[in-house]
Amino acid sequence: MLLHATAWQINIVILLHSGTRQARDMTHVRLTMAQALTRYLAAQSIRQLDGSTAPAFAGVWAIFGHGNVAGLGEALYATKDDLPTFRGHNEQGMAHAAIAYAKQSNRRRMMAVTSSIGPGATNMVTAAALAHVNRLPVLFLPGDVFADRRPDPVLQQVEDFTDGTVSANDCFRPVSRFFDRITRPEQILQALPKAMAVLTDPADCGPVTLSLCQDVQAEAYDFPVSFFAPKTHEIRRQKADQNEFDVAIDVLAKAKRPLIIAGGGVRYSGASDDLAAFATRTGIPVASTQAGKSALIDSHDQNLGSLGVTGSSAANALAETADVVLSVGSRLQDFASGSNGMIKGQIIALNVQSHDALKHNALPLLCDAKQGLNDLSDALPELQISSSYAGEIADLSAIWEADMAVVTSAETVSTNALPSDSQVIGAVNRNVPDNTIVVGAAGSMPGELHKLWQAGAVDGYHMEYGFSCMGYEIAAGIGVHMAAPDRPNVIFTGDGSYLMMNSELATAVMMGVSLTLIVTDNRGFGCINRLQAGTGGAAFNNMLADSYHAVLPDIDFVAHAAAMGARAVKAETLAALEELTAAAIKHDGVDVIVIDTDPAHSTEAGGIWWDVAVPAVSKRKSVNEAHAKYVKGRKRQAKGAPLASGK
Repeated sequence: MLLHATAWQINIVILLHSGTRQARDMTHVRLTMAQALTRYLAAQSIRQLDGSTAPAFAGVWAIFGHGNVAGLGEALYATKDDLPTFRGHNEQGMAHAAIAYAKQSNRRRMMAVTSSIGPGATNMVTAAALAHVNRLPVLFLPGDVFADRRPDPVLQQVEDFTDGTVSANDCFRPVSRFFDRITRPEQILQALPKAMAVLTDPADCGPVTLSLCQDVQAEAYDFPVSFFAPKTHEIRRQKADQNEFDVAIDVLAKAKRPLIIAGGGVRYSGASDDLAAFATRTGIPVASTQAGKSALIDSHDQNLGSLGVTGSSAANALAETADVVLSVGSRLQDFASGSNGMIKGQIIALNVQSHDALKHNALPLLCDAKQGLNDLSDALPELQISSSYAGEIADLSAIWEADMAVVTSAETVSTNALPSDSQVIGAVNRNVPDNTIVVGAAGSMPGELHKLWQAGAVDGYHMEYGFSCMGYEIAAGIGVHMAAPDRPNVIFTGDGSYLMMNSELATAVMMGVSLTLIVTDNRGFGCINRLQAGTGGAAFNNMLADSYHAVLPDIDFVAHAAAMGARAVKAETLAALEELTAAAIKHDGVDVIVIDTDPAHSTEAGGIWWDVAVPAVSKRKSVNEAHAKYVKGRKRQAKGAPLASGK
C-alpha cells in the first residue's frame, strides 16, 4: 500500500503506529499466565462481617513439581510479599488447612492450593470433595499436561485411550463448583472472575478448580492493566420473596411448639447475635447441627444442644413433637434429621440455596440468615411461646444437663476401666478458656463432642462432619490457628485418624503454629467397631486385635509426635489429663497429649435412629435380629409432611 507514498505520508503512518504501541503499553502489561493469575489473586479483597476489608486470599499452599514449579512457582516468588506461599508435607493436608481457614473465617477469607500433575493433583481430590460437601471456598490450582502436546505423554500423565483431552484433573469436575482447564493465557480473563463469583457466592460457594496446563503457565500475553485493579467483593444478603415470607410468618404465628434449627448458614452469615436475640425474645428453643454448633453459646437459656443422631435428648424430644421447625442455614442431612425420621412438623427452610430450601417438603424461605431472622422478628413482634412449653423446655434441658454431668465426670466405673471418650471431653473442656476453639472430624469424637462439648464463645466449635474425613484434624488445626491466632484451639483425634494423616504435625511445628492435640488411643477404629456390633456384625477388621496381623502393633504416639518436633506426653489418668491440658493450652507451639481410652463406650443418652442398611439374609442370628430392628426403624422415616393448612 505504501509503495507509491511520499516521505511525509510514510512518517505519519510510522507515528500513528508508534502512538498505538505507546497507548497499548500504557493500558496493557506483558505477563506470563501464572504471573497474571497471582497478581489478580493478590488484588482481590472481601468485605468482612465487621465492615472492614481484608485480602480475599491469605496465601497459597504449595508443593512444587515439574507441573507447577517453573511457571506458577516463579510467579508466586514474585508476589510472596502480597500473596505468601506456605509449604506442607501432603497435598491433601495442605488443602485441609486451607479449607479449615476458610471455615473458621466464616467464608470471608480463603486460600489457594497448588500441586504438580499426577499424584500431587489427585491427592487433593479428597479435600475438594470435603469442601464441596461442606460448601467451603478453596481455589485448587493443579498443574496439568502440555496444552501443545509436544512432549505427549509427559511424566505423570494419565492417558485415556479414547479421549485425548482427558487428564487426571478431570477427577476434580464432580467435586468442584466451578472447573476450567486453562489452555491459553488469555482464558484467565474470563475464568478468574467466574472463579471469584463462585468463591464469594453465599448460595453456590464451594471449591473452584483451575487446571493449569504447565506450558501455558509460562506463556506470555498482553493483559489489560485494568484486570489487576483492586476489587472488593461484597457478600450479598438476599431478602426473601414477599409471598414466601408471608406464608412463613403466618405459619410461625400459629405455631404452638416451634423449634429453631441452627445450621452453618447462621455462622457464615454472621447471624449469631440475631439468632440469640430472636430466641431470647420469643423463647423458641434452638437445636444445632454439627455446622451450626457454637452459633449460639451452649450456656444460652434457649440452647437445647445438638440435634439428630448425635443429638441431645432434649433437642431430639422437642424436634419429634414440634409442630413448626424453622431451619436456618442447614442442609438437613441424615444425621441432623434422624435419616428423615425424626421431624414430623412443618419445616420452614430459611436458606440461601434453593436446593436446600426444598428438602423434606419444606416451605422455602429463600434468603440470608441474618436478613431473614431480623425480618421475621420485625414481622412477628408478639411471637412468644407459652409458659407450659417453656416449662417443658426447662425440664428437658435440666435432665440433659444432668446426663452430661454424669458421662463427663472424672469418676470411672471401676479402677481397672480405661476412660471413655466422654470423660476425656469433660476433662479437657473443664481446663480450657471459654474462647477455645475445639477441632475434630471423623470417628468417635464428632458424635461425642456434638453432644457434650460446651462452647463458651461463638464460633468455638469447628467440626468437619459433612464429609466425615479422617485425617482432617491436624491440618485443620493449622488453618484454625491461622484464621484465629488470638484464640487457643484444641484438637481431638483418634489413633486411626492420627495414623492416616499426621505429616502436617511437622508443618505445624515448623510454621510456629500453636495448638493442643489430644490423641485418644483406643487401638483401632472404635467408632466403626461399635457400628459393626450394632448392626449384628462380628468383630472384624476394625480393632487392631480383630485384624489379620502377624504382630499386634504397640504404637508409641508420644515418641512419634516428639520426633516431629512437638512437645508430647502421655496422660496415664484423667487427673493427669486435666493438669496437662491446663498447662498445654497456655503454651505457644505444638503440644500433644496421648491418652488410652475404652473403645466400647459411647454416650447412650440422646441420639436417635440412623439408617445403616443391614443385610436381609445372613447365616448369623445376630445379623437377622439386627435386620428385624432395621426394618422397624425404617418405618419411622417420614413419607413427606403435609404443607400447612391452606398453603
